[in-house]
Amino acid sequence: MTMSWATQLPLWADEAVFSVVALLGSYLIGQFIKRVVCRRLATIAKKTSWQWDEILIEGIRRGISFWSLLLGVYLAFGFWQLPEHLSHALTSALFVLIALSATFLLAGIASKLIVLYGSTIQQAMPVTSLTQNIARIIIVAIGLLMILNGLGISIAPILTALGVGGLAVALALQDTLSNLFAGLHLLVDRPIRVGDYVKIADTVEGHVVDVGWRSTRVRTLQNTVAVVPNKKVAESIITNYDLPEPRMALLLRVGVGYASDPDRVERILVDEATRAAGEVPGLLAAPAPTARLIPGFGEYALDFTLAVHVASFVDQYPVQHELRKRLLRRLRAEGVEIPVPARTIEIRSPRDA
Repeated sequence: MTMSWATQLPLWADEAVFSVVALLGSYLIGQFIKRVVCRRLATIAKKTSWQWDEILIEGIRRGISFWSLLLGVYLAFGFWQLPEHLSHALTSALFVLIALSATFLLAGIASKLIVLYGSTIQQAMPVTSLTQNIARIIIVAIGLLMILNGLGISIAPILTALGVGGLAVALALQDTLSNLFAGLHLLVDRPIRVGDYVKIADTVEGHVVDVGWRSTRVRTLQNTVAVVPNKKVAESIITNYDLPEPRMALLLRVGVGYASDPDRVERILVDEATRAAGEVPGLLAAPAPTARLIPGFGEYALDFTLAVHVASFVDQYPVQHELRKRLLRRLRAEGVEIPVPARTIEIRSPRDA
């Protein structure tokens, strides 16, 4: 009596075939969701006014391949009659991998949402690498605690050990921790924000690039980055040119001859500055320009002060350049004398003495 080919297969052949089919099927379904469903959802999300849905869909798209593979592994081993301890170990390992993947996915999404919405929420902490890292650490810590709890591991002894070990670490890293807490103080008190033009301790001046764990980075006008420890920033006198608003007053000193009519000179200065407000980038029309005979009687000229407003601190340099040229041409065209310093030197010989 002959046996069929199928009956001659080992007993584990069916389990192997079903396992491979389950693994490949789960992976292919995951690829379909990633390449078709997620792309379709992303297209729909771009048409909405919300932005968080695009971030969420992109995060799911990145993790779907890994999750579908883990699901395939779980289904594949479900066809095998494994020992109880091995089945429990496999289930625990899959749980840990899925939980870790979801935790890091949520941490990444939270970081992007902070960048997206953090600057729009009033009284919120500024968006810096420090705030993003804090959000990631909090989510990862919660995820790890949930994983340990799911595995039946008591977290109380772990927290106790971390507390004792934290004291030793704190003593060894006093400078680092002082900079860390100084950075947190800067974020809460908000004397500086990312993008602000600041002067720190009269030595460092530029735009704030980032507030990190240890230091604050400031990009100077020379396009170099100055790295200042957070502790030094918190202890220094800070001049923030963007608080309470970026607009600032620009004072230009203009000297004319003593023979000039001060009322006429005042009108000329104000008129030329008003005209320039619509043509010179960064020069504001409101508040309106003003001219005053201050400081007044100089050694060689009547000194006027022209007050205008610029959009930001860095706008003052090109505005001064253009406005001075326009004022010089206008005063010359109006016949107003612009005196130059002059000294009379009398030389006497010993005979004349």
